[in-house]
Amino acid sequence: VQLQASGGGYVQAGDSLRLSCVVSENTFNYYAMAWFRQAPGKERELVAAISRSALATRYGKSLEERFTITRDNSKNSVYLQMNSLKPEDTAVYYCAAQSRGWAVAPATTAEEYAYWGQGTQVTVSS
Repeated sequence: VQLQASGGGYVQAGDSLRLSCVVSENTFNYYAMAWFRQAPGKERELVAAISRSALATRYGKSLEERFTITRDNSKNSVYLQMNSLKPEDTAVYYCAAQSRGWAVAPATTAEEYAYWGQGTQVTVSS
């Protein structure tokens, strides 16, 4: 399974970005999907996750106020809409996939995800 993330960039505080992740296989809807991020010197942390059915989502601490995860099974894609970006959002953002039951809530720890994309850099200046 190959994941290709895109959409990162250099923005000003308060701006928005939309990240995209395309999964190579037509079995995309077999996977719960997630976005994680890792800043220099810090551990990888959950940003958001979404179940196969898209009925269940999970967010990292306080991120639900500004970030929204969605998926389009017809396009084998998962998205992360990020609004009101802050300098502390600066990190490499990774998409990840995990085989999961249709109605099961997505996992929230990196160790539970078997497949990872290459990451896309998001830099927010103050």
